Amino acid sequence: MPSIGKHRRPKNSALMRRLAAAGTGIALPVIAVGTVNAATPSENPAAKAAAASAHQEAPAKASKAPGTTAKTNATAKATAKAKSGHRTHVVRSGETLEGIARTTHVSWQRLYAANKQKIGPNPNTIHRDTVLTIPGGQSAKGAEAATSGTGHAKAQAGTQQRTAARGGAAAAAAAPAAARPHGSNLDGWIRQSLDIMRERGIPGSYNGILRNVMRESAGNPGAINNWDSNAKAGIPSKGLLQVIDPTFRAYHVQGTAHDPYDPVANIVAASNYAASRYGSIDNVHGAY
Repeated sequence: MPSIGKHRRPKNSALMRRLAAAGTGIALPVIAVGTVNAATPSENPAAKAAAASAHQEAPAKASKAPGTTAKTNATAKATAKAKSGHRTHVVRSGETLEGIARTTHVSWQRLYAANKQKIGPNPNTIHRDTVLTIPGGQSAKGAEAATSGTGHAKAQAGTQQRTAARGGAAAAAAAPAAARPHGSNLDGWIRQSLDIMRERGIPGSYNGILRNVMRESAGNPGAINNWDSNAKAGIPSKGLLQVIDPTFRAYHVQGTAHDPYDPVANIVAASNYAASRYGSIDNVHGAY
């Protein structure tokens, strides 16, 4: 009888028998790599610092995206310009401060005050391509609306002035539409005309203009000749220097009023005509 315990096969558990049957031998538990030794972000100081740094850099990079700064600056400038409410006007050849003021619906004094640094000490001398700031904050559309709203009243006023001028009421007819830098009288009209003539290269002197004005109209800007050959032809002589409409239109100087009864427009157009035919208004000593 075999000795007790000799050649005894050890008892195997059901699990061990299954492993053996599969040919894997004895299997030890396997610990997943990194599951024990890898610290979570909350446990690792270095990870905390890296996460915080990345969080801070993200907004900074986003704010430096291409074009963002330029767009922000452009928007700010546009907003500031819109809030200012000011318009601008680029001076063209032949324009005057008074003419610009009239078309932009402000007084020439306000226009000059707003642009004194650009214009200089003499409001009668403005240079081409100067960018003027138009005070008041009224947009072009608003100005157009204001103009159309008062158009009927202005038309009536103009008709009354024409009637008074033809009737010999010089004071009413001579009243200019806006204040002039040199004053609303004959002296101021001549000086204003000379400023424009110098800018346009039209010859003439104060005395030459004054002499001819006194002979033609006695200084009345509303004067009209209703008895000579021109009048019989339907084109009477008008204004300070007694210019007929065809001549006024032909020698009109840009930047002045399109009205032969306007003192400055009349003087400048007549002087332009005299320069073309006689060399200068100074050479005119009689009917021309």
